[in-house]
Amino acid sequence: MSTQQTLSIIKPDAVAKNAIGGVLHMIESAGLRVVATKMVAMSKFQAEGFYAVHSERPFFGELTDFMSSGCVVVSVLEGDNAIQRYRDLMGPTNSNEAPEGTIRAKYGTDIQANAVHGSDSPESAATEIPFFFSAHELRGLNHG
Repeated sequence: MSTQQTLSIIKPDAVAKNAIGGVLHMIESAGLRVVATKMVAMSKFQAEGFYAVHSERPFFGELTDFMSSGCVVVSVLEGDNAIQRYRDLMGPTNSNEAPEGTIRAKYGTDIQANAVHGSDSPESAATEIPFFFSAHELRGLNHG
């Protein structure tokens, strides 16, 4: 196994439910380290930039409206095989299909209001993390 970093976003629905601490607790209990975190309010423009990979998909407008509808908590998580481990902890995109013990089963509502986002590959993590965190904020964290 190799130490990886991945991006986590606690989405506006989970922030509105006051679930930030619960989500972070689940992450840390799963053995992932939170090495950087902050709350941000994404503008529609920023959400469109972050989700540009989905710009041709029919749900793009709804997704970017949702992600800019309230504050989110972005974090850099670190650990062995962190990307897959966090994706397993999140559960499937549709919260209604998420198994017990996953973040989306506990805090999600449906396919959009599904509580969290996580990078889906090392390549995604490499572009998603710097979208929210500057090199200065991450100095000393890239030791894996």
